[in-house]
Amino acid sequence: MDRAQLFEKNIAILSLKNPSLGAELKKIKEGSGMYSFQESRTGEMVPGWKEAGLSGASFHSLMNPQREAQRLMETLEGEGFLILLGLGGGYHAEAALARGFGLVLVLEYHLGGLYELLQYIDYTHLFTDPRFFLMGDLSGEELEELILHMYKPALYGGIKVLPLGPRVARDTALFQAAGEAINSAINRVSSDYSVQAHFGIRWFSNIIRNLAAESFWQDQPTQEVPPIGDAAICAAGPSLVMQIPRLAVKREKLFCIATDTSLPCLLSQGIVPDAVISMDCQHISYYHFLEAGPIEIPLFLDLASPPLLSSHNKNHVYYSGGHPLTQYLSQKMEGLKGILNLDTSGANVTYAALSLAESLGAQSIELYGADFSYPLGVSYARGTYIYSYFAKLQHRLMPLEAQASAFLYRTPLEKLEQPKGSWYYQTGGLNMYRRMLEEKAAQMEAQVLPLEGMGAPISIRPQGLARAGQAAKGSRGFSNTSSSAPGKALRLYRDKVAALPPVGDPGSSPAAYLAALDVEEADVFTTLLPLAGALRKRRTLESFREAAEAAKDFCITEIDKLLP
Repeated sequence: MDRAQLFEKNIAILSLKNPSLGAELKKIKEGSGMYSFQESRTGEMVPGWKEAGLSGASFHSLMNPQREAQRLMETLEGEGFLILLGLGGGYHAEAALARGFGLVLVLEYHLGGLYELLQYIDYTHLFTDPRFFLMGDLSGEELEELILHMYKPALYGGIKVLPLGPRVARDTALFQAAGEAINSAINRVSSDYSVQAHFGIRWFSNIIRNLAAESFWQDQPTQEVPPIGDAAICAAGPSLVMQIPRLAVKREKLFCIATDTSLPCLLSQGIVPDAVISMDCQHISYYHFLEAGPIEIPLFLDLASPPLLSSHNKNHVYYSGGHPLTQYLSQKMEGLKGILNLDTSGANVTYAALSLAESLGAQSIELYGADFSYPLGVSYARGTYIYSYFAKLQHRLMPLEAQASAFLYRTPLEKLEQPKGSWYYQTGGLNMYRRMLEEKAAQMEAQVLPLEGMGAPISIRPQGLARAGQAAKGSRGFSNTSSSAPGKALRLYRDKVAALPPVGDPGSSPAAYLAALDVEEADVFTTLLPLAGALRKRRTLESFREAAEAAKDFCITEIDKLLP
């Protein structure tokens, strides 16, 4: 087979999995002249450098490149997600797949060089494997988004990065930028997965119990929120107390949305908000409303919120947040398609409140108490639940002050100075929340105006402010209708989970299993991922098969307990 025929064979298979890369490679008429090629003693083609100063730098052993790759992979634990920096002859990827890695992603740069490789080496056995992916010339941002999309810790377990040394040495800057994007993606995925592993079971339990309460859904009155213009969002940072006088002056002109944590503080200062939003799945959320007492303020609840909250306030509206199960139900199930969908990807209730204001058509939004830090070492505004909670728990050996200090120092802190001698503590989590809120505000049509407080300053990029006033005037608002369908939707969902194909033998890979599912089955299986992550951690399950089957069994068993 000549080089042109081998290239066409490779590109035909590659294009089935990565059409855009295949199309770019087809445009190339001549290679870059980067590589030389030698045959190993065992008959495999080994690429190396052809350029001056790099001549003879082969990428693999000229004795037995396959055995060399196998020995390298034996030093790594299998079944994870492996990122290879550099394709070379494909021997590392081949050995990784044989070793049992669930997903192998190869990154390459310079399409002219990749064009050459496809002319000399047959990669079709890799391209046809559902666990293998080849990407070329990705920017750091594109690579980060790709990993966020592909890497599911509940399925693959750990993630590893392995450079092909001679290949990386030539383009150090490109692969270093790729490494930074990979690290950024891993940090984001790890943060999200740690939350899933901690709350996955509770999320699932809350969702199915809220859906199973058909008596509530039948009796729920229609809720209406008219379109809003100017809005205020009240977070629970310590700065809220000093900002309340400004809010009181403007109160009649603003549609006030309180986060659940800020509600008792506002009420204690005579401010009654127009709406309250809650997204925490933990039962401790109930303390916010115990402090507030009986209220009739419209309460927006995530479908994953504790069922206890809905019984406390009948004047409430469920919304679908970021959990894949609520997303699936709201998109696919009759009776739930009219549910409000909110962007909760910022992972905190202030971000969710911003999404609510946006969905209601707000044209300008003022942020109160959004400190995203601990100003002067204080965690929450006075009047919030944490003070009364600590007061009830205190005793001679653990006074309120000691509990507040323990709460503050539970995670690593960084002290940052403010002008005029003030200061605040910053944590990695709060800093991430602030950055995500800034990014969202920059993309919104509404003008977002953070009030100056004592905490970390919020910086909205100019392009966000430039769109101020472009929000649809007087549009949107919200109206829900009662329905008795959620219980039926829950039964239908349970049957779809039960109908998922079995994962198969213990060596089954996540990528191979997912590739065999049709679109509907893949959507249903995705709803189980947070639950699988939680069960994998709680039961110390090692394999993808164990985690997947445990999640399916748990889901069916728990729903069966609720349905007649």
